[in-house]
Amino acid sequence: MGEHEKEPEHRLRRELPAEVPATAPEAGSAAPESEAKVTGRERLVQGLWPPRVSRAQLIVAVLLFGLGFGLAVQVASNSDSDSALRGARQEDLVRILDELDDRTQRLEDEKTGLEKQRQELQSSSDQAAEARRQTAEKERQLGILAGTVAAQGPGITMTVDDPKGTVQADMLLDAIQELRAAGAEAIQVNGVRVIAGTYLTDSGKSVSVDGNKITQPYVFKVIGKPQDLEPALNIPGGVVQTLEKEQATVTVERSAKIVVDALRPAKQPDYARSSSQ
Repeated sequence: MGEHEKEPEHRLRRELPAEVPATAPEAGSAAPESEAKVTGRERLVQGLWPPRVSRAQLIVAVLLFGLGFGLAVQVASNSDSDSALRGARQEDLVRILDELDDRTQRLEDEKTGLEKQRQELQSSSDQAAEARRQTAEKERQLGILAGTVAAQGPGITMTVDDPKGTVQADMLLDAIQELRAAGAEAIQVNGVRVIAGTYLTDSGKSVSVDGNKITQPYVFKVIGKPQDLEPALNIPGGVVQTLEKEQATVTVERSAKIVVDALRPAKQPDYARSSSQ
């Protein structure tokens, strides 16, 4: 009977697998665990570095750099142009604004005059006579601008005394340009009529106007609105300050009557003819 009781136990042990002793993990098995511990920041760094730049991205970067550089240059240039006004006094700024308003008003007056002429031509009973009158008036005005007829009117006289001969032609040309911008209608410098094609050159310690050598003191006779001409010469960094830096003495006097009587010969064109002929 004892044999029958031991037989089942023997059969069960025979069917069970043999016990396997526990073994220590190998060194290589730690790799998956270390890979699992990689953080998201490390993955981001690994994805961004080393950088992988395509050709299209490189072109876009170059274009953005050029655009930024151009904007920086433009801002810098605007800052340079405004630096002179930032340092100006309040009364100088007010004077500059008044000058700009006066220029705008002159343009508006010219526009109004042209519109009035057109209305007169359209409404005049004798349009031919009115056209001749306006033509004669225009011829007189053009003669003043061309220097072929004398002119008189209110204006200023600017005298530049340059005993050391340091004033150069470009400085006097700047004065002429500033006077023109302020509304000068006729200019004469030491007996030489200034017209649209006038040029100035240095001649030793003196200056030549259209090939005519003039000596100091340089006297500018200018016809125009004195309230516009004088402030234009005295703006900060303008004509008067530039000439005074060269140790020249500048005086500006207003007058109710300035006579500009230096004349230029009327030139006849060689080839151009009126289209109405």
